[in-house]
Order: sequence, then C-alpha cells, then structure tokens
Amino acid sequence: MEAGPARRFVEQHHYSGSWPAVRMAFGMQLLTAAPGPGEPDGGRLVGVLALGVPMARAVLTRVFPSLEPYRASVELSRLVLLDEVPSNGESWMCAASFALAAGRGVRGVVAYSDPHPRVRVTPQGREVVTPGHVGHVYAAQDFAYLGRSRARRLVVLPDGTVLTDRAAMKVRRDESGHQGVERRLRVLGARPREEGEPGGRWLEEALEAIGAGRLDHGGNHLYARSIGARRTRVTVAPTAYPAPKRHTEALSMHYSW
Repeated sequence: MEAGPARRFVEQHHYSGSWPAVRMAFGMQLLTAAPGPGEPDGGRLVGVLALGVPMARAVLTRVFPSLEPYRASVELSRLVLLDEVPSNGESWMCAASFALAAGRGVRGVVAYSDPHPRVRVTPQGREVVTPGHVGHVYAAQDFAYLGRSRARRLVVLPDGTVLTDRAAMKVRRDESGHQGVERRLRVLGARPREEGEPGGRWLEEALEAIGAGRLDHGGNHLYARSIGARRTRVTVAPTAYPAPKRHTEALSMHYSW
C-alpha cells in the first residue's frame, strides 16, 4: 500500500508515535466500512504491517548471513491493528503480508518485541500506554526465538515515547535534524534554546524541566524466520531458544522519575 496512509495510521495508533525507515507496507481494511479521509480505497484501514530497515546492517547479517540486507532480509518494523480486529488478526496479517513480501524478493524477516510497559504522564497521573509484549504472535508464526538484545538505559519522555541516543546526539552536536528534536521537547514544556547556547547543556536542562524518566531496559526479545516457497534453504545463523511465555518485567521496578 502507499506509504502516506500507512504512516498516518501508525503514527496515530502505535505507542511510539513514529514511522521508521520502511521498505514496504501492507494494510488490513474492513471492507464493509467506508474508508476515512486519506485512507486507501476499498474499506476502512484497521491494521498496518511495515517491513523496513533497522538502524544497523548487522541486525540482519548476523541472523541471515546468506541474504542481501535491506533487499532479501528486512525488519518487521511495525505491526499495528485496532482493538476491534479479532484475536487471530495479527497471525493472519503476518501470513498474508509475508506471502506478498516473498513475491517481492524478501526471504528473511527479523522482529523485536518490547516486553517493558510504557507509561505517559497526564494531568490525572501516570497512564499505561502499552503493557509490553513478549512476542507470542511471532512464535505462533514459526519465528525462531534468538534471545534478547543488549540491555540499556532509555530516556523516556512524559508522553511515553523514547528519546533515542541518536536524537540526543543531534542536539549535542548541532547535527542535521536537531531542530526537530528541540521542537519535540518544547511541545512537552522545555524552554526554547537560545542562540549560541551549547546543545548538551540545553538538553540536560530540558529533560529535567519536562520530567523525563529513565528506564533500565533489559533488552528486546529477538525473533527471526525465513519466508517464501524455498524458506528451508535460508540459514538462520544464531542459536534458537525456547520462546518466553510471560512477562518478567515489572513497571514499578524499572522506571525512575
């Protein structure tokens, strides 16, 4: 499907509110309902699956050493369905999208699931944006479970989104795109940055002023599978483990505000 409707849908309904670098996107539509403004013809959009480009090439080459990254191997960047979609909708969406992607030359898919709950601060108090998930939908789709990514400490903004290390570096070094990061923080209550003011100093003050939190993140769960008619010929390099069955992260133990 076209990127415009898919992007708007994801930015509205995904807890991150963001649209990553996407190579192809697939939409699920409710055929009995009229499409909304800006939606594709054929019915109202109720789900989007996006396959895209991870931040590091090694994310793909470590898992699929025989596949060309970004063309034959990709990341499942977003999977967003409305609550009204039946419980088997995610599995159906994955199966249908993978069949279409295989027809375009994709042979391997990696996917991450974030088990940590995310919260945002509202006038009424803290509100859970997402409870976190361990990737049951991927296990059901015959993905291999490859363990967890590295643990790290995240900067969580009051709206529940994360300020990535890359975004923070843009401000500290006055790199291209720093204005967008600064606008994002001003919307949350930070003061404007003065002309000539060092980015690092302004950023630390801004994060404190808006009440940014820190999350000790134990790492995302990593899954991978090959797709297409000849999927058995594709090697998934890392060792597979039993997939996790339930959450082990507790919200109160990891956030500090």
